[in-house]
Amino acid sequence: MKIIIKKLKNSLIGLIALMVVLFALNACTDYLNVEHLLNDQLDEEEVFENMDYSKLWLANIYSHLRHDDNWDVSTKEQNRNQFNFISDDMYYTDREKAGDYFVDPDDGKRYMASYRVYRGGQYSEAFLQDQWLICYKGIRDASTYIKNIDRLLNGDNIREGMDADQLAKHIRETKAEARFLRAYYYWQLLRKYGPLPLLPDEGIDFTADYEELAIPRSPYHVCAEYIASELAKAALDLPSHSERGSSEIFKPSRGAALAARAKVYLFAASPQYNGNSSEWAQQLRNNDGTPLITPKEQYNEELWAKAAAAAREVMDLGDGYRLYTVPKADAGAFNMKKGDNGAAGSALEFDFDRYPKTIEPGRKIVQSGATWKIEEQFIDGYSDKSFPEGWANIDPVESYRQLFDGSLIANSNPELIFSRGYGNQMDKLSEHQIPVSLSGWNCHGLTMKMYDAYYMADGSDFYRYKSTVDDQGRKYFYSDPKAVVPDYAKEFTEEMNVRRWQEYPKWTPLPPGVSLQNANREPRFYASVAYNGSIWENEESDIVNNNRYVQVFTYRNHKDGKNAEGWYYWTGIGIRKYYNPKDRALNSYVRKAEPAIRYAEVLLTYAEALNELTQAYDIPSYHPDKPAVHVERTPEEISRGLRPVRVRAGLTDFTTHGGPANTGFYNDREEMRMRIKREWQIEFMGEAHRYYDLRRWGDAEREESMPVYGFSMDMTGPEKWNSTTYGQRDLWVIPREVSIIPAIFAPKMYLWPIAKIELQRNRNMVQNPGWQTFSE
Repeated sequence: MKIIIKKLKNSLIGLIALMVVLFALNACTDYLNVEHLLNDQLDEEEVFENMDYSKLWLANIYSHLRHDDNWDVSTKEQNRNQFNFISDDMYYTDREKAGDYFVDPDDGKRYMASYRVYRGGQYSEAFLQDQWLICYKGIRDASTYIKNIDRLLNGDNIREGMDADQLAKHIRETKAEARFLRAYYYWQLLRKYGPLPLLPDEGIDFTADYEELAIPRSPYHVCAEYIASELAKAALDLPSHSERGSSEIFKPSRGAALAARAKVYLFAASPQYNGNSSEWAQQLRNNDGTPLITPKEQYNEELWAKAAAAAREVMDLGDGYRLYTVPKADAGAFNMKKGDNGAAGSALEFDFDRYPKTIEPGRKIVQSGATWKIEEQFIDGYSDKSFPEGWANIDPVESYRQLFDGSLIANSNPELIFSRGYGNQMDKLSEHQIPVSLSGWNCHGLTMKMYDAYYMADGSDFYRYKSTVDDQGRKYFYSDPKAVVPDYAKEFTEEMNVRRWQEYPKWTPLPPGVSLQNANREPRFYASVAYNGSIWENEESDIVNNNRYVQVFTYRNHKDGKNAEGWYYWTGIGIRKYYNPKDRALNSYVRKAEPAIRYAEVLLTYAEALNELTQAYDIPSYHPDKPAVHVERTPEEISRGLRPVRVRAGLTDFTTHGGPANTGFYNDREEMRMRIKREWQIEFMGEAHRYYDLRRWGDAEREESMPVYGFSMDMTGPEKWNSTTYGQRDLWVIPREVSIIPAIFAPKMYLWPIAKIELQRNRNMVQNPGWQTFSE
C-alpha cells in the first residue's frame, strides 16, 4: 500500500529543523500538512526508514490537536468549539449576521449558528462536526506511526549525534507520544459523543470490503478501559515533566498521560455512564441490542477507585507538579498605579489600588455604627500556616489570576500538566471580554448563578446561593433571585470627590460607586468576574487618551450597557479571567497558554473519586514494577485533594463547619459531593469543564433548564464614579430573568449528535438517542 506523501526538496533538513523549533514554540500553522512539503509518492518503508520523513509524520499527528475544534478553551466563533460557553455558567452575546449561518451538507439548507441555537438545543446533526473527522485522522496517523516507526532501525539514521542507544530511545519515546495522542483523540471524542467505534490498533486496510470497515460502537466502559490502558502504556516510555526541555513544554510527559488517564476513569465512574438505567441510557444500544451504557444493576464502584488511584499516581510522581502560588505582598504596600512621570495617580482620573495589597482571607462584613465594614479574622491553622496548610505566605488573588493571564509563561508554570500551547483561540479571549468603550467586544459574560456560586471571603455562602434537594433526594446548590437582601448588600462603596486613596482599602479591592454585593467575596471572584464598576487597567494604551485604569459601568445609559445591537453583557456580568492588565483591544495581547490539564484537576479528581467509595481497594499501578495503589475513603485523604485547592483560593478546608472534630462535612457523603461539584464549578470556570461535568453527573437536565438570571439591564445609573445623580442604580441590582438566553434541556443534549454522513459511511454505527439517523 502506497502512502500519498511528497518528497522534500533540497532544503529538507533546514525545513525540518525550522519546523521543530516552530512547533516547540507553537508558532507553526494550526494544521500542518505533509503534502505541502513533499512531492513524490513514497511507501511506508521509505517514509519510516527516514528520520526526517518520520519526524514530519509525527509533527502531522500533533497538528490535529491544534485544529480549531479540538481546543478546550476557545473564543466565541461561529460553528467552532463552543463548549466552554454553552452551559449554565457562561455565555457569549451575538447578533445574527451573515457569518452566523452555514450550509448543512446533508440538506443544503442555511442554519444559524448563534449562541442561542446551541444553548436552546436547536442545533442539528451538522453542527460542530469537524472534530470527529480530525480526531479520527489523528488516530489513523498515530496508528500508522506506532506500527511502522521501528523501521528506523533499518535505515541509515545514526545522525544528529545519535548512537544506537539514542536512536532506540528516540523510537521508544516518540512511539509513546503517538500512543498518547491517539488515546487523547479518542478521549476528546468519547467526552463529546459517548461510546465510539474503536479502530484496530494496526490500522484499517482501506482495500477491504465495505462490510469489513463498518465498525460498531463499543460500550462506554470498554472505550474508557482501552483509552486508559493506552495512556498507561504511553506513561511507561514518556519522559518525566522535569526531563522535558523548555522547548518541549507542549509535548506530553509521563504526568500528562497519567493525569489524562485519571480523567478518563473519572468520567467512566460517573453516574451518567456507570449504572444508568434511565430511558435515555436504555435507548443507546447497538443494532444487535448491546447496551452501550452499563445499567443500574451493573454499577461498578471500582471505577471510582481506579480514578482515585490514577490521580494519586500523579500526586506521588514527585515531578515538580504543584499548585502555583504568588508570595504575599508586603502589608504596607499599596502598589498605587503610576502616571508617566512616576508620581502616584498623576494624569489619571482617580486613585485606587493598582494591584491591591494581598486581600486577607477569612474576613467578614460586620456592622460598624450605622454602616458596615470588613473585619479581618485570624483563623487558627490557616492565617498562621504557610501554603499548602495555610495562606500566611501567599496572595490568593494573584496566585489564581496569574495562572491564566499570561503573567506566567508555560514552561515556568508548575501547575500546567498539558497544553495545546499558544494560539488565536487563547489570544482573542481578551478582545471578546474587553468593554466596547475600550474598543473591545464585551460579549463574553457570566450568568448570575455563576456570580452567586463564589463563596464569601470567610467561606460562607453568598446570600443568594442556597442548597436544597431534588425529587430524587440529591443535594444541590441553586441561586435564589428572591432571596432576602442583607442590609449591607443594599449599599454601595463611597463616592470619592477628592483623591483620598487611603480610604479605598476599606472595601478593597472595590473602587467607588460599586454595589456591596461585590464586597468581601472569595479571591477567585476578583480574579475572574468583571462586576459593574470594575476597573479595566488597559495599561498599554496612551495615557493622554484617558483609557488607562478606566472604571466601566454597565447601566443602560452607558456605552457598555444594554443596547439595540446586542453587544453587551446580557446579565450585566463580564469576565476577567484570561485578561491581563497589559491587554488591550485591536490585537495587542499578552500571550497565554491553554490550560488543557492542570494539577488542580488531578487534586479534585482524587477528592471526588474517594468520596464515592464505600470500601477500600488496591488498584494495580500503571507500572508493572510498582506496588498496587491503596485507596480508601477517609476525611484525611479527601482533604489531601481538596484542601490545597481551597487554601490557594483563600478558603478554609471543610473541617470548620461542624460535625466531629477535624472532619466537618467529610463524614457526610452527600454534602461533600455537592461541595466538590461546586469546587469544580468555581475553580474551572471558563475552562470547558462545566458543560461536560454536568453531563457526566447526570445534572444537566436540572441545571441547564433553570431560568437564567442577571441584573436589571434596563435600569440607568450614575454617569461617573463621583456623580451625585444615581439614576436607577438601586433597581439595577435587582435580579431579573434574562429571556434572551434559552433555559432548555432535552435528554438528547447529553451527547452530541453524530453527523448523518458518518452514519451513512458506517451502517453499523448507531446514532445518539434523540437525534436523526442517516435515513431520516
